[in-house]
Amino acid sequence: MEKKKNGLWLYLILVFILSWGFCFGVIYPAVNRGGNYANYAIGLMFFPALSVALTRLITKEGFQNCLLRPRFKGHIRYYLLAWLGPGLLVILGAALYFLLFPAKLDWSAPIVREQMAAVGVPYEAQALPMSTILAIQAVQALLLAGILNFIPSLGEEWGWRGYLYPRLTERFGRRKAALLGGLIWGLWHAPIIALGHNYGLGYPGYPWTGIAAMCVLSVALGTLLMWLTSMTGSCLPAALAHGAFNGAASLSMLVSADEGNRFVGPLPTGIIGGAPILIAAAIVFFRFANPEARE
Repeated sequence: MEKKKNGLWLYLILVFILSWGFCFGVIYPAVNRGGNYANYAIGLMFFPALSVALTRLITKEGFQNCLLRPRFKGHIRYYLLAWLGPGLLVILGAALYFLLFPAKLDWSAPIVREQMAAVGVPYEAQALPMSTILAIQAVQALLLAGILNFIPSLGEEWGWRGYLYPRLTERFGRRKAALLGGLIWGLWHAPIIALGHNYGLGYPGYPWTGIAAMCVLSVALGTLLMWLTSMTGSCLPAALAHGAFNGAASLSMLVSADEGNRFVGPLPTGIIGGAPILIAAAIVFFRFANPEARE
């Protein structure tokens, strides 16, 4: 018990020092030289896993009960939910946004056309109709993103859901663990939120409103990922779902007339675009996260 208690605090210290050190020591200087922070974001995702490994070595906890076993038997439905669920929630949020703001929906895909022109392959030079191009991109995002993004997502999930969540749950119960874990996860993103990640730059209250919005999203998404981990005894489904969410998050931009509002929609970072995630998280929080439960 004492090792786990000490490990919790050591993990938090390490993950913030190492991650924020990478942000301020590597990413920020690169951005000041004209680089794009997104080129370094994947590297940042591995620091929670590194922090877990260091914590387990320093505290001599060892590597038992790492929640890294696949545990497929009896849990295939959770893997399927992790694989396909995030994309479905993203699509539902975008559909709700376009239903409320129909003028924002544009099947001619102007943003896609701009992106194609920017990389030297204008749509006019393509043999495929736009509907086919959109279908291909959507299928790739929905079916392949979780698999392609699995390794970097596991870099985070072994830390947040595989290590932090069980220790918070043991001390505070599932509901408080969901809230605290999500808040911690959201605050961890603060340096790159200030660089424009998810919410852009120059919005009212920048960057604090963006950091607060990221904390809300992290609590909601983190609750779902914690539930997957709890139901399977493995953080691998959470990594699959995390990767699937990252890959599907920008799907709505394919048919958006403009970039929308990051705090509203159609992206899942907004209150409308993210409404299905918030609702799903609320259901999990109140129905499954028994406040008296301990793991």
